[in-house]
Amino acid sequence: MYARENRALKDLIVARGHARGTDVWALRDVSFSVEPGHAIGLVGRNGSGKTTLLRLLSGIVKPTAGRVAVGGRVGSLLELGAGFHPELTGRENVYLNGSIHGLKRADIRERFDEIVAFAGLEDFIDLPVRTYSSGMYMRLGFAIASHVEADVLLLDEVFAVGDEAFQRKCFGKIFEFKQRGGTIVFVSHDAGAVERLCDRAVLLSEGRVAFDGPTHEVVLAYRRLLAGERDPEERAAGLKEWGGEVARVENVRLLADDGSQRSQLLAGEPFAIALDLAADTPIQPPRLGWELRDDAGVLVAAGAVSTSGLGWNGGTQALPLTFRSERPPFADGRLHLRLDVADERGETQYHSIDDALVFVVYPADEGRGLVRLEGTWS
Repeated sequence: MYARENRALKDLIVARGHARGTDVWALRDVSFSVEPGHAIGLVGRNGSGKTTLLRLLSGIVKPTAGRVAVGGRVGSLLELGAGFHPELTGRENVYLNGSIHGLKRADIRERFDEIVAFAGLEDFIDLPVRTYSSGMYMRLGFAIASHVEADVLLLDEVFAVGDEAFQRKCFGKIFEFKQRGGTIVFVSHDAGAVERLCDRAVLLSEGRVAFDGPTHEVVLAYRRLLAGERDPEERAAGLKEWGGEVARVENVRLLADDGSQRSQLLAGEPFAIALDLAADTPIQPPRLGWELRDDAGVLVAAGAVSTSGLGWNGGTQALPLTFRSERPPFADGRLHLRLDVADERGETQYHSIDDALVFVVYPADEGRGLVRLEGTWS
């Protein structure tokens, strides 16, 4: 790296002795192997070298030292839609992008209908891609890349884009590839996705291998790495849970009035949220914070409670908690519950979970909107 990124030819000749750069090692002493038909996850903080490692495996960049060997054809989903020309139609970009991935024109023609159907763009395939929404753009990029007959698939945060239905479709396609015996190297901040897809994972820290082993153990180590942060930047890329070493929330569930576990409610129906608060060693009574947001991320309700008044004492290591709402005001919508466990003053974060619970409220009458406004007309 150089102090001045854009250097003129004159600078290189005149100031050759003064314009010295500094070496930055994105990866160093990283060594691992993946057997054919297996899936491995790469996790770590932003800047730990995950994407650089995928670029090395795909052949986009060459290692300064060491050796990278990949057997078979490599399919890369590092940046969905890379190589699209905005003025060309979707149809023309399918052929262009397919050729970039190494497909022959006859192969693309044979799979064209399947690619378009997967992307759900039958009515828009002959329009210029500059007229596409970002979701349409991503769907077409994934559809092309996922229909390449590859032996090794490199995935970089592909589930952080698109809507929920598109993400499920992506996951189904990747599971199908894995069941056919394909090899997968998967980068994601979504620990749940890594655990569903991979049996083994590697934790990278500052360009080095910090831990290599079973996925669950690696995910726990990754969460501990992020412990103490209220809002880590990795959340934007799909991180849902972090911390949990000192104290943690477990077994979160939504209960109906009769005690049955639910994932949906009718408007006005009483409900309870039950959870267990646990600590491996005795600690002072922790504080539990909560937030309810809608699908758009708008804060609907929030609060916090100290466990000192709920039965936690110096020796407590497990405490079941329940929050009851007899007349909830919600009318219609999907709600996301976030939970935070911190010390009594809220200064040290122990455990945080986004989407600890996601539930749907269905309207029970003519009412619309997120909340029910009670009142009478006269």
